[in-house]
Amino acid sequence: MTQAKMAAQAANKDGFIAALDQSGGSTPKALKLYGVSDDAWSNDEEMFGLIHQMRARIIKSPAFTGEKVMGAILFERTMDGEIDGVPTAQYLWEERGVVPFLKVDKGLAEAENGVKLMKPMPDLDALLERAVKKGIFGTKMRSVIDAANPAGIAANVAQQFEIGNQILAHGLTPILEPEVTISIADKAEAEDILLAEIQKNLDKVPAGKQIMLKLTLPTRANLYKPLIDDPRVMRVVALSGGYSRAEANEKLARNTGMIASFSRALTEGLSANQSDAEFDAMLASAIDSIFEASRAG
Repeated sequence: MTQAKMAAQAANKDGFIAALDQSGGSTPKALKLYGVSDDAWSNDEEMFGLIHQMRARIIKSPAFTGEKVMGAILFERTMDGEIDGVPTAQYLWEERGVVPFLKVDKGLAEAENGVKLMKPMPDLDALLERAVKKGIFGTKMRSVIDAANPAGIAANVAQQFEIGNQILAHGLTPILEPEVTISIADKAEAEDILLAEIQKNLDKVPAGKQIMLKLTLPTRANLYKPLIDDPRVMRVVALSGGYSRAEANEKLARNTGMIASFSRALTEGLSANQSDAEFDAMLASAIDSIFEASRAG
């Protein structure tokens, strides 16, 4: 029953997905932007403890509810952690009304043919079994496209769908994220190739199942509308990819039916040094602006 309620919210509700899933490599940067310098911890455990405090502060903030935040993507350690003694995913859904997703990839492989595929995930089945037990609804995994290279993009998308089907077999909804780097000269061409490859691979989605897609805001507005309209796609969400919140919101509002899944653009302006009132006001303003841009599209 819970899964059905989560699916209805993930598929239909106005709002956006908060990406709270910075992992090992990006955690120091996320903490630095939050005003916590790298001399504040002496090992990984302390570093991950600090980022969990930041995420818990966001999740417990009055504005962070299912009214505007449809879902949230968690890092594995965040899923394994607790908020006020309650497992994080359970707290998100039961206390905040927010659908929990889990980042499952292990980072990027070396660049080849203009793309970075995902590193192998030999322990994925075990992680997915744990995720199901913890009340997770779906997953997210990221690979990168750095050039309009047809062979590279085909390999990238094929890998996303292959692992996506492995995730579907566990009863979870995968968010496939083949990110196009926003700074490349041939971004528009890369996106055209990406769209064609995704459409080709949608035939691999088992009957009666749905995937989600997390894509870079396209150069040409509404490029991904055919994917948004495809019954095999539950939702298409946008990543901010390094754009400022204002720029990302403006681009998002031009794409009908696309909603946000922002990370850095969500936490922009938040600081460990803010009082709770200042922090909550800043976060509420960010959530409102991203919600409106998601709804405007």
